[in-house]
Amino acid sequence: MSRPHEETRLHTRLLKCTLELENSRIYWGLAGSGVALTAEQAFEEGWFGHRSLSRLRELLGDLRVRFDAFPSALQVLHGWKEMAPDTQRLICHWHLQLADPLYRHFTGSYRFDQLNHGHRTLSKQQVVRWLWEQTGERWAISTRLQIASKLLSSAFAAGLIGSRRDPRPITFPRVPEEALSYLLYLLREVEISGTLLDNPYLVSVGLVGDFLDDRLRGLPGLAFGRQGELVDMGWRHSDLTTWADKNGVSLSPVEEAVAS
Repeated sequence: MSRPHEETRLHTRLLKCTLELENSRIYWGLAGSGVALTAEQAFEEGWFGHRSLSRLRELLGDLRVRFDAFPSALQVLHGWKEMAPDTQRLICHWHLQLADPLYRHFTGSYRFDQLNHGHRTLSKQQVVRWLWEQTGERWAISTRLQIASKLLSSAFAAGLIGSRRDPRPITFPRVPEEALSYLLYLLREVEISGTLLDNPYLVSVGLVGDFLDDRLRGLPGLAFGRQGELVDMGWRHSDLTTWADKNGVSLSPVEEAVAS
């Protein structure tokens, strides 16, 4: 059986579904139970509020790509009783990165490159130009403008951009230990570009170099060590679901997740 992998094909799903913080949490509670989740049932039951049937089909299709593609992650998220808002925001951000290469490159490469060149803010027009550099004439200018807006609004919701208006400060969110542990154990099971210690997921939240090493040394789920170029990750748990079970993030009923 092949391992889950990050998406590499360009697409425009972000035009319809951005970070989806609250909808993602509802979805974890429903889909993680193993129940077949259809747009028709979601529409009839009002699980995602007052949305049209076509809109629900788009939403559920995108959330499946973000979460169902990583079965152990969905199992953990389904059972996570008390998730801090900072952690929820980061998990939604990282799963959007996994599912969308443009968002992954924008948040995990372009923003950091801007900082390295001494630019602490971004504008929408800069992002539109960056999109053209990435995709050329693949999309019309009107589409690039819309995608740029969705990239910026998603990054703002994730805590990676400090304002909805230009100039937009480049910011980095607080990364709780539980969120960082989740990411590392997840990426251990996923085929990604880069390595476990050098990838767009960590870079996007400012975890690079010595700062990353310091965080890893204090992480309960790891026995991290480094000598020069030699790194010992020292995993304390065999996989993501075992980590979750040992750290008390499961299990909660579907009804709790939907109602809360």
